Amino acid sequence: MAGWNRTLVTEFLLTAFTEHPEWGLPLFLIFLSFYLVTLLGNAGMVILIHKDRRLHTPMYFFLGHLSFVDMCYISAIVPQLLAVLLDHGTAISQARCAAQFFLFTFFASIDCYLLAIMAYDRYVAVCRPLLYVTIMTQKARWGLLAGAYGAGFASAFVRTVTAFTLSFCGNNEIDFIFCDLPPLLKLTCGESFTQEVVIIVFAIFVMPACILVISVSYLFIIVAIMQIPSAGGRAKTFSTCASHFTAVSLFFGTLIFMYLRDNSGQSSGEDRVVSVVYTVVTPMLNPLIYSLRNKEVKAAVRKALSTSKP
Repeated sequence: MAGWNRTLVTEFLLTAFTEHPEWGLPLFLIFLSFYLVTLLGNAGMVILIHKDRRLHTPMYFFLGHLSFVDMCYISAIVPQLLAVLLDHGTAISQARCAAQFFLFTFFASIDCYLLAIMAYDRYVAVCRPLLYVTIMTQKARWGLLAGAYGAGFASAFVRTVTAFTLSFCGNNEIDFIFCDLPPLLKLTCGESFTQEVVIIVFAIFVMPACILVISVSYLFIIVAIMQIPSAGGRAKTFSTCASHFTAVSLFFGTLIFMYLRDNSGQSSGEDRVVSVVYTVVTPMLNPLIYSLRNKEVKAAVRKALSTSKP
């Protein structure tokens, strides 16, 4: 199935981690446990934010939606990966591959925008505390959220349509954990200049744009924190941003490494490890990051546990 001698490809063969068949079951159990922990952790965060009135603030409004998007994000990748590990390789039609690529790009883009919006929210809270309530109104929150979803859909739609207008022929094997653009481009048999441009456009108008908003927001936050006279006050203010900064560093760090570099000569094994971090590990760690480093969330968890006891 791996080589079709220049005939047009109508389906692909996902073969990630199948070079060592003995790893199939252990990896299946590991990724299944990661998936279940991610679903439970993020669903728990959504329920906690909905139930506890102390968390009905703009920051937790966006955090709740980030948790929801993370559940969708990982669900677009891991179930297919589990099938690959269980069957030691799985054939996937071009339509299903396009659908998976669209869903991944859609939810990944929303993640980027939500993290940027949350950075702006922290900027307003720290640098404009007296205007926070008037700026981050319910209407403004829903407007920012709608913008994130709309921009994510536009990005995913354009990239998917552009990518799957390519002709794929010859080898149909994708040694990757899902249908992503870099491994797909390696299977093309025609000119892929337009698709390469799409990668650059996505990198310019999604990741760097969000990183710019985050960087500028944190620059102003740092300046504001340094002007606080007491060390305790500085630590308390910074603690409100620490969870978000950690999540941003983990998510964007791996995305930058994956997409803003020259893919020629890179090993598929290295790409797979990086992809596991930003598609599986990051969504799993986000609830942990926000619960361990956030007093309000920890208090809400303790309250929920205490009320659940008979």
